[in-house]
Amino acid sequence: MKVDLFDFDLPRRHIANHPACPRDSARLLDLTGEGFADRVMRDLPDLLQPGDLLIGNNTKVIPARLDGLRGEVKIEATLHMRTADDEWLAFAKPGKRLKVGQRVDFAEDFSAEVTEKREGGEIRFKFNCGGEELFQCLETHGRMPLPPYIQRSREDAEGANDRNDYQTVYAEEEGAVAAPTAGLHFTDELFQSLEKRGVQFETVTLHVGAGTFLPVKVDHTEDHQMHAEWGTLTQETVDRINATRMAGGRVIAIGTTSLRLLESAATAPGILKPFTGETDIFITPGYQFKIVDLLLTNFHLPRSTLFMLVSAFAGLEKMHAAYEHAKNENYRFYSYGDGCLLRRET
Repeated sequence: MKVDLFDFDLPRRHIANHPACPRDSARLLDLTGEGFADRVMRDLPDLLQPGDLLIGNNTKVIPARLDGLRGEVKIEATLHMRTADDEWLAFAKPGKRLKVGQRVDFAEDFSAEVTEKREGGEIRFKFNCGGEELFQCLETHGRMPLPPYIQRSREDAEGANDRNDYQTVYAEEEGAVAAPTAGLHFTDELFQSLEKRGVQFETVTLHVGAGTFLPVKVDHTEDHQMHAEWGTLTQETVDRINATRMAGGRVIAIGTTSLRLLESAATAPGILKPFTGETDIFITPGYQFKIVDLLLTNFHLPRSTLFMLVSAFAGLEKMHAAYEHAKNENYRFYSYGDGCLLRRET
């Protein structure tokens, strides 16, 4: 398909620089009926049914953006995928100035060696520490890898609370360099309301990579190469999902990352197996969804793989109309923005 089909105009004023406060006060565009209904996230329990099952991504964002020196040359590195206990793939600027065998110093006792160079400024780093020690170094020396469209002045950055805001309340498994943003809307109070409604909650893990922000530079979707991300789906969660479906309940993915992992683990419609490993699944219109019935998601970038996914799920024409409605009603877009609830197009 032509990538131009997924383009639309979005003025800068619609892009959210900060999240709603409290989180569940964000607006919610309900597309589960015949038209569009303007709601807020606290309305979610009323839109779901007893016996439904929400699936969230429990990945935890790490401070994966590092500022370092190679000699006197300043280097900015954004880690995006862990490949070993002490190794990460990263996007580096300026990547062309780095050579295999060179060392980048991020602090007096924290450095990494360039062990591989790839296209597009991608680097493989081998750090001088690994495991929990490496995560502690990132906590000390790293910055939260906010998307490029979230703007921070120096004064704003000092007052921002992104280490808390850019993290779901149910984040557990360290390893993501981008937040599963649909999950940012949830609060303890919202979960209590969902529980009273009889809606259950389970988690999967997909460590979201920085590749999720990369633009689609090709003219046709068939020529785009997705970056792989690591995820896991346990037997316990598989059993809960299967039991939900057998009882007539619906499976609702919180975000495109949860959906992508569930669909990666599905072998046929309604058939789900445990999964551990990398997935580079790329969902575009024409894809036959196997597991997910509803999708809670934010508003995505034009020409992005995420807008392609939601168009595959709910219909391209409907999503274009929904985004025009959202702009007209001043919804807030992207990671810190508002959300929408989609029904799978049958």
